[in-house]
Amino acid sequence: MAEGGAPPGSVNLATLSVPQLRSLQTRLTSELEHLTTSHTKLRAAQAKFRDCVRSITDGVTGSKEKGTEGREEILVPLTSSLYVKGRLTDREKVLVDVGTGFYIEKTPPKAIAFYDDKVKGLDANLQELEKIVSGKSQQLRVVEEVLRQKMLAGEAPEQPAAASA
Repeated sequence: MAEGGAPPGSVNLATLSVPQLRSLQTRLTSELEHLTTSHTKLRAAQAKFRDCVRSITDGVTGSKEKGTEGREEILVPLTSSLYVKGRLTDREKVLVDVGTGFYIEKTPPKAIAFYDDKVKGLDANLQELEKIVSGKSQQLRVVEEVLRQKMLAGEAPEQPAAASA
């Protein structure tokens, strides 16, 4: 077991040299950037799942405008900013993308439940990731503080030597 009740594998930052501290600072910064990017991507995925629920609620089970042939008209997205008119032929079934190019036919309530579960799962992952980001941020602040103190202590002996030269 490590000294002073520190967790096993922990390092006393005061014993590290300035280059080692800078290396640790760089690594922690890189990890923090990666985790932050992951957090952003998970939030975007969660927003897409919420959009799926909204699309089912508004487009399939929502208003029932009738088209010319008795079928309901909707706008079908081709890209994120390009839509074409379409007609619903069946409000009782929707295709749900379950990942890696696989689609399953579900009823609208089951599709909504599927996407709600995805949103809840991502929410749990995001909360865990936020804890990790917070911990890494704290570690980075501690390393930066120790590095700053070492830099200040390292500059102090050089100043009198420069004055006597």
